[in-house]
Amino acid sequence: MAGHFEALPGGGAAVALDEVEVSILRSLAVQLMELIGPGDEPVEGEDPLAALFAEGPSEAPSDPALKRLFPDAYADESDELRSASADFRRYTENDLRTGKREHVLAVIRSLDALTPEGEGDEVVLKLTADESRAWLGALNDLRLTIGTRLEVTDEDEGGELYRLPDSDPRKPMVLAYLWLGALQESLVETLLSGA
Repeated sequence: MAGHFEALPGGGAAVALDEVEVSILRSLAVQLMELIGPGDEPVEGEDPLAALFAEGPSEAPSDPALKRLFPDAYADESDELRSASADFRRYTENDLRTGKREHVLAVIRSLDALTPEGEGDEVVLKLTADESRAWLGALNDLRLTIGTRLEVTDEDEGGELYRLPDSDPRKPMVLAYLWLGALQESLVETLLSGA
């Protein structure tokens, strides 16, 4: 089970993680949460229903990773489609951010709930079906973010990025990207096999 998800009854999944893996996953999740942003809480005394109808931003984020997480609805740069993309973003981005925050919070909470039995021991993370889906969304967002920072493209599959020397400062990020990809693939296979 180490490093591979296995199916649990009821559609959940379990994976054995060591202390270092838990620490890395938690750190990456917290960083992703900071990148996505804290969310808008209604000001005390204001109508919380009004927050549901608040409009989001109409401009794409300038950060390439955020732009990848919250892409334009239309790639065409014509004035008409640029306007349609702005409208789409205005009415959907707040909900998308909320969903991504909820996925990352589910990861952080489940990692924080783990109790290692001894130093260096592996712990078994057990996820419900809903938690598994949240993890899948968060793993995907983590990979998109890291891949954007590394400037990974479709042409990079099996390319030089994967054969970096240990002295390259990007090497830890590449290893995290590959590890998260293996975790994500394992979780997808597990959820599909339990369906």
